[in-house]
Amino acid sequence: MKKIIAFTFIVLSLVMVAAPSYAGDKPIQIALFAPVQIFPQINSIAGLRLSLIYGSNANVTGLDAGLVTKTSGDFKGIQWGLVHMVDGNATGIQWGGVNLTDGNFTGIQYGWFNSAGHMEGLQLGLLNTTKTAHGVQIGLLNFIKTGGFMPFFPIVNWSFNK
Repeated sequence: MKKIIAFTFIVLSLVMVAAPSYAGDKPIQIALFAPVQIFPQINSIAGLRLSLIYGSNANVTGLDAGLVTKTSGDFKGIQWGLVHMVDGNATGIQWGGVNLTDGNFTGIQYGWFNSAGHMEGLQLGLLNTTKTAHGVQIGLLNFIKTGGFMPFFPIVNWSFNK
């Protein structure tokens, strides 16, 4: 119980620090499925976004939890759920079944399937893929299309090119 309280305190602290990132951002979003959510998809969220089924917003900073989450811009913070899709860049932790970042990803992707345009950090999953990397992939199948130890290597693959 103490660990849960400590973890909750840390997450809420991160959310509060991240909240003032962009002027005009909304502090909280709750979505059943887009567009049935508190704020329209064009709004950015800095704080907490809960997507009960599917939530979509422009940019998200803070804690992003839900079944399926979509960010059409950039993401900074912690994502926790089943599927995460970021069209722009992402920084932080993506912890879900499927983690997809079209742009640059910096941090840790942890899930069954992880994908990034450029990855800096760690991908940990069954299938990891990225175009370029500055980091390590650990999983059953690991793909670094350009500049990796090998374009494909099982169990572990790495690249420290920028």
